[in-house]
Parts: sequence; structure tokens; C-alpha cells
Amino acid sequence: MKRNYKHTTRRIIAIIAISFTLMCCNANAQPGYPPRLFMQPYRSVIVPYPPAQNNRQGYNPYIQTGGFQPFINFGIHFDPLISWFSTDSYDTRSNGMVPGFNFGISYNKYFGPNYSFSSGIDIINAGGRLVNNETTHFELKDYTSTILTVQPGEEITYNITYLSVPLGLKLQTNRIGYGRFFTDIGLDPRIVVGGRADIQSLNIKGGNALPELNTFNLSFHIMAGMEYPLSENNYFVVGIGYDKSLFDITRDNGDQPSNVVTQKSLSFRIGITF
Repeated sequence: MKRNYKHTTRRIIAIIAISFTLMCCNANAQPGYPPRLFMQPYRSVIVPYPPAQNNRQGYNPYIQTGGFQPFINFGIHFDPLISWFSTDSYDTRSNGMVPGFNFGISYNKYFGPNYSFSSGIDIINAGGRLVNNETTHFELKDYTSTILTVQPGEEITYNITYLSVPLGLKLQTNRIGYGRFFTDIGLDPRIVVGGRADIQSLNIKGGNALPELNTFNLSFHIMAGMEYPLSENNYFVVGIGYDKSLFDITRDNGDQPSNVVTQKSLSFRIGITF
């Protein structure tokens, strides 16, 4: 049987053409790689921390809040005063007043909106005048000790300097108008750090009278006044106070009459709290 090579050749060429066509179609149908996306470079972002909270909490007594925060305040004051002596003996009597002052720093620890413990440090200059009905001997100590004879009726003027640490309770009202009223009651332990005496009849001026004075004393005080706000944390303070010692101011040396001499004072408070 004679083969028809011409038809066979045509078939082979047709099969190759069809195969090549299918391969090209298959290649176009394959999915390509996804397009490359351009990404922005990474930028670090700094997130600021919230500001640190100040643990110290101030308290404005003129702003009423739902809760109370205990706080401390300080102040400085200068109090002009007048002082005088009082005695329990007819042989020794007081003979007038002496001007002085009280300068110091105050401290208040609040345990309620209207209540606080009060304290501080004060330098007090006060005194008084005494007259004896009998002849007495008075001791001065400068470079050496000197015993002076003071005749009956001759006045001795004392100027005494104390270091005092008042301890009290301060009570305040709520705000009334532009300010608030207060009262302070307490005890004042005191140490005598200086004492001078003037005896005019003997031409003595500012003699060292520490041998005639007791070193330690205790007094009580009561003060009332008003605080006026100057700013959020500063207040102007005015007041009036009374003070009385509880123990004998003077010593009974030698032939001096036995008596108890106490000191009283009336002061006028001028100060600022902060």
C-alpha cells in the first residue's frame, strides 16, 4: 500500500501549529507577579509622656471643695507690744508698762478646713517696772558681779529677751466677705536669752540682770484676728493678742522680798502667711 506522504506532512505541520498555538495561549493565561507597591519609609513617632504630677498639693481655704486635703502653711510676723509686771506682794509693786516686740515665724499644720495645730519660733522683747517698799540688793553681772543697794521707792526697769516656741490650736471661720476670722489659744515655753536693767537713781543703764531672772518660764496666749487674701497662697494677717506668764519672772536673791512676779503683755499682730 502506497502511503500518501503529502497528506502526512500536512497533518504533522497542522499538529505542530496547533500545539504551538495552545502553548502561547497557556503562557498568556498564567498570572503574573503583582505590581510592586511603593511603601513609605518608617518614621519613628515620639509620643510625649503626660506631665508629671506635682505631689505637693496646695490648699486654698477660700475655695470650698468636696474633700479636705491636709496641708501646712508658714508665716512671718512682727508684733509691737506693751508689757507690764504683776506681783502678789505689797512690798513689791508694778510701776508701769514697757514697749517691746515679738518677731517670729509661724507654722500651721491643718487637720481640717478650719482647724490646725500652731507653732513656730519667736524672739520676744518685753519687760516691766518694779518698785520695792524696802531696801533691797540687786545683782548685776557684766565683767564681774556687782551688788547694788536699791533704796525704797526706786524704780527698776527690766528689758527681757525670750526665745519662745508657742504651741497652740488655731480655729478659723469660713470665708466672710473678703476674709476670715481666727483665734489661736495655747502655751508658750520660753527661755531667757538676755536681760537688762535700768536703775535711774544709780545711773545704771542696760546692766546685765540675768542673775535676777529665772531662766525658764511658761506662759499662755490667746489671739484673735483676721486673714485677708492677697493672692492664691498669700494672706495678710492682723490681730490682737494677750499673754501671761505662769511662773515667777524674778529670783528672790539674798534679802530680797519673797514674792511672785508675773508678766503680762498686749500685742498687735501684723503678718503674712504663705
